[in-house]
Amino acid sequence: MAYLPAQTLFTPEEYITQERKALHKSEYLSGQIFAMSGASRAHSLITGNIFNSLYNQLVASDCEVHSSDMRVQPSPIAYFYPDVVVACGEPRFEDDVFDTLLNPIVIVEVLSPSTAAYDRGEKFSHYRQLTSLQDYILVSQHRFCVEHYQRQNRQWKDIEFRAPEDMLPLTSIGCQILLRDIYRRVTVTDQEEDTRDR
Repeated sequence: MAYLPAQTLFTPEEYITQERKALHKSEYLSGQIFAMSGASRAHSLITGNIFNSLYNQLVASDCEVHSSDMRVQPSPIAYFYPDVVVACGEPRFEDDVFDTLLNPIVIVEVLSPSTAAYDRGEKFSHYRQLTSLQDYILVSQHRFCVEHYQRQNRQWKDIEFRAPEDMLPLTSIGCQILLRDIYRRVTVTDQEEDTRDR
């Protein structure tokens, strides 16, 4: 009989201690640490376009916009790095290092073929535990497709935007972004043929 080696599990405290010393980012879920891979050109452009648009719209507000370097703790057993995150009012952090945000209002994840199901499923189930979160945005890299999940009382309403002229409204922070601007300089393929994010 073959035996599988025992899997090493880490406490959240062990993860944070290790992560703050690490040269590369990793996420944490249920005792396991997952190294993050590098981003594609499309992923980087989309993330930058969204960050830039929100930053410019919120520059005079009490909101702050962070790129993928700001860690978020959505539940006691999870730590993630959203591609873009917005917090408004007084941001709350896990401790006095101020690198783990606890009260985001908007989270954006740019999908990749390897993470799309996870971002829609298990990761979103943890993000939904954030009582502050009002908008969860999933953005395809390969085609004009933005999925907007908006909290309405205890339910989440979702709508998809698929045309370059569509406007993504983020009423929780008083912003809106044209899909054409999200995909600026990104080569997209036929919406019907490309299913790599699904």
